[in-house]
Amino acid sequence: MATVQVSLWVVVVLVALALLFDFMNGFHDAANSIATVVSTGVLKPGQAVVFAAFFNFVAIFIFHLSVAATVGKGIADPGVIDVHVVFGALIGAIFWNFVTWYYGIPSSSSHALIGGIVGAVMGKAGSSALVSSGILKTVAFIFISPVLGFLLGSLMMVAVAWIWRRATPSKVDRWFRRLQLVSAGAYSLGHGGNDAQKTISIIWMLLIATGYSASTDTAPPTWAIVCCYTAIAAGTMFGGWRIVKTMGQKITKLKPVGGFCAETGGALTLFLATAMGVPVSTTHTITGAIVGVGSTQRASAVRWGVAGTIVWAWIFTIPASAFVAAIAYWLSLQIF
Repeated sequence: MATVQVSLWVVVVLVALALLFDFMNGFHDAANSIATVVSTGVLKPGQAVVFAAFFNFVAIFIFHLSVAATVGKGIADPGVIDVHVVFGALIGAIFWNFVTWYYGIPSSSSHALIGGIVGAVMGKAGSSALVSSGILKTVAFIFISPVLGFLLGSLMMVAVAWIWRRATPSKVDRWFRRLQLVSAGAYSLGHGGNDAQKTISIIWMLLIATGYSASTDTAPPTWAIVCCYTAIAAGTMFGGWRIVKTMGQKITKLKPVGGFCAETGGALTLFLATAMGVPVSTTHTITGAIVGVGSTQRASAVRWGVAGTIVWAWIFTIPASAFVAAIAYWLSLQIF
């Protein structure tokens, strides 16, 4: 990657903007981690966000930085990355996160960032600078992650129903109120492990492009890793309550056993994707799992109109954030 030494203040501002995006990621996606455990009454909202934020941060000690490597090298040619591309990508992603949060629509912060990178890079160098294999893998998981979440969530629900078929409803409820703490913790681990790494990759690319880090062969600086995990955990602490309501109650009504199955199915999907280095949407994953759990009861238990609105938001995420990113890239050329 060609490096261009730029003013330190520009780099500092862009790192701060990246951390703002990471904070918004946690804020926006807090619903993914806590909606089920709050809607089932296992934890109060305040308890749930602290619980989820803790596991968001603990993921720093568990997952390898494979997702950061994919986003850093697998979406666009590293040689085209500069301060203007980074600015455009972050503005595109932040804009889409704000719009979907405002309307209470669960959308993907991950794909908003990917769309931002795509739009800013195309604004600078056209489609030839994009890495088609990495983009196709990311786009494929827009469909694979919710389907996998759906399958695992529904299979978990069927298995649990069979295993506990002779137990009384009160006993099932009592046990799964405890077990849901385990599943919610596991899901929050997967959320932190996959999502924080995307911001790490942006900061890493920025430092390399501006000459403040040696090369892509070295690991990201420790301060960037710690800051990104801290920012996403802090965002989760504040919580996006508009989206919590959509995820926890509007798609389908959940009981503790359903919340456990949805979170476990979603966590398994995230662990698999993170191990493969695939940047996936925690929103897509948990939504698919919640729908899977609801559909095992009866098809009418799922509010398919709400689910359809969410899917449309997924479809528009990458092109919408890419469009805004391209405009932001052009504006940045006029600013600095």
